[in-house]
Amino acid sequence: MLTLEKFEEAYQTVQKVVNPTKLVYSSSFSEQSGNKIYLKPENLQVTGAYKIRGAYYKISTLSPEEREKGLITASAGNHAQGVAFAARAYGVKAVIVMPTTTPLIKVNRTKSYGAEVILYGDVYDESCQYALEMAEDKGLTFIHPFDDPDVACGQGSIAMEIVKELPTVDYILVPVGGGGLAAGISTLARMLNPHIKVIGVEPAGAACMKASLKAGKVVTLPVVDTIADGTAVKTPGAKIFPYIKENIDDIITVEDSELIVAFLDMLENHKMLVENSGLLAVAAAKKLPVKDKKVVCVLSGGNMDVITFASVVQHGLIARSRIFTVSILLPDKPGELMHVSAIIAEMQGNIIKLEHNQFVNLNRNAAVELIITMEAFGPEHKEQIIHALSEKGYRPIEKNPKSIY
Repeated sequence: MLTLEKFEEAYQTVQKVVNPTKLVYSSSFSEQSGNKIYLKPENLQVTGAYKIRGAYYKISTLSPEEREKGLITASAGNHAQGVAFAARAYGVKAVIVMPTTTPLIKVNRTKSYGAEVILYGDVYDESCQYALEMAEDKGLTFIHPFDDPDVACGQGSIAMEIVKELPTVDYILVPVGGGGLAAGISTLARMLNPHIKVIGVEPAGAACMKASLKAGKVVTLPVVDTIADGTAVKTPGAKIFPYIKENIDDIITVEDSELIVAFLDMLENHKMLVENSGLLAVAAAKKLPVKDKKVVCVLSGGNMDVITFASVVQHGLIARSRIFTVSILLPDKPGELMHVSAIIAEMQGNIIKLEHNQFVNLNRNAAVELIITMEAFGPEHKEQIIHALSEKGYRPIEKNPKSIY
């Protein structure tokens, strides 16, 4: 059972290993949403995510015999690091099963804490089933990443910290994958102050909790498809589902495209690296149907590999019209490229890529295609550049940038 006594015990226990993550007021996200937005930066934890809380508290509740048998878990990466860190702190062995799609940074960091890593399955659910089979075959103690009341208690320590620091908080927005974080935070928040509303946020391509709440029981999605790998879960936790059902006030879903824009905003305005799953709460903040409320967004993690980072930045710049591509037709004769470049330079655009297609027409002298990828200050500046090219007779056609590299 999730009781106030257990939450208090978990809060005291996790203070031994967590970094203090004081709330950060965000003027930029506040302006976007019309509410007073505070960030709870769990991406700054020692393992890069809140998962260390639940993992450490759960392992603290095990008997010495259960720990000595060795630990095993399945995780998309953040819980893996939490278990590996806690296992090292207790001096016991840990085996971690991770999906084959797990970002390299999460795999390497898990190994750096001394755990044995096994890559298996395309999604978390497949990895979990394999880990459960290994636990039975080898007599290992399984630490579930979310469907465990003790784990949820550890995650709920976040709510304790939020209420201590901001007693008048109105809303807490919480990312939802399997539901452990949401169960812990929503249950404790309601115990501390029943007026606090806790909203779960899921990626639209993996909204298993929303589907389960609608059905009134735990359901399994046929497939998940989202860039938010940390919350790409097909089936929410059955043990913690009753707590979600009772204490979560609503579920908001967020599209991947919204996460990309939120990533760029977070990086530019707060200089913080937050992974896609960790951005669910801030991406959902502008969807709240309220104004002038105090809203805390939990940034659940910041473990992102460099390749994913580069891809998300590129797509974010494109989404914000900071990078765009146009195709124009021009005669294949000397000086035409210089004319086009001069127009763009005069408008303070910056060309970063050119492609010249001489074979768009049979008659090259009539027209060749020039595909230009360039930087702009934003949507208004982009339209000014396109208008300037049109006025000179080039009639640009906007295209989707394939790559800025």
